[in-house]
Amino acid sequence: MTSPVSSGAVERGRVRVGRGPSRPRGGSRTTSTAPRPFQRRSGAPWLYLAPALVVLGGLLAYPIYQLGLISLFHYTQAQVSGGEPTTFEGFGNYAELFGDERFWQVLLATVVFAAACVVCTLVVGCALAVLLTRVRAVPRLALMLAALGAWATPAITGSTVWLFLFDADFGPVNRVLGLGDHAWTYGRFSAFFLVLLEVVWCSFPFVMVTVYAGIRSVPSEVLEAASLDGASQWRIWRSVLAPMLRPILVVVTIQSVIWDFKVFTQIYVMTGGGGIAGQNLVLNVYAYQQAFASSQYSLGAAIGVVMLLILLAVTLVYLRLLRRQGEEL
Repeated sequence: MTSPVSSGAVERGRVRVGRGPSRPRGGSRTTSTAPRPFQRRSGAPWLYLAPALVVLGGLLAYPIYQLGLISLFHYTQAQVSGGEPTTFEGFGNYAELFGDERFWQVLLATVVFAAACVVCTLVVGCALAVLLTRVRAVPRLALMLAALGAWATPAITGSTVWLFLFDADFGPVNRVLGLGDHAWTYGRFSAFFLVLLEVVWCSFPFVMVTVYAGIRSVPSEVLEAASLDGASQWRIWRSVLAPMLRPILVVVTIQSVIWDFKVFTQIYVMTGGGGIAGQNLVLNVYAYQQAFASSQYSLGAAIGVVMLLILLAVTLVYLRLLRRQGEEL
């Protein structure tokens, strides 16, 4: 006489004994009661971040506080030397700054120049990152070393080298192009173009290395499937790689915006402090001139605060747009 066995007791050739009838797979109890470690140690991540937060607080928070504080006072060389008392101006420095037509001209030039630098840096860096995945080991190593050499070169050194390359008397570029004694730094747009080349040259390695590392993490089966479907290299980048690398592209874009918006050394060295009659001024150089050349430290601090707020606004808006598209950052 055989003992009755429930219909769900036999599973993959084995009989479950002493467990009673099996639970229906579509039942209501589908969640596990395993403990969640992150709920028990909710404060642990902050303990790990505490040393870095202390360092960042000392190196960033306090200087930003001092910058904002100086921008609210009338603070010139007379106040620094103690010859006159410091007076509270409130938002008077900002009113003077926003009422100056020169400020708006410099701001527009800074935005356009930074946007051009960011776009060119991303295009060159991403294109070379894709190229690194297509060449053999020796050309790849040579390209990586050349790019890292450009990345490691100090900005003032790179600016001096590019000035020599485009020098009106001894520069090889004019000789190769047959331009004679053409002076690149005399014209406003040619000077900005020359500075743009140097900024892209020293900035694209960061984008190239970061995007190349992201491409190497993409499964090769995905790229092979796209190639078998007849997709071109541009279509593979636009429809496959770019969506998968979007978190990495977010990082390099934000970094490029910050670096290029506050460029100083290249403009100051290559245009002689802002070009003829200040035609190549950007906000960082303009703030330096106001603070140190004119001893208007409070006005220079106000320009610094405006730059900080602009960069914060651009970063937050960019991240918000990505979140609306469903990206996890």
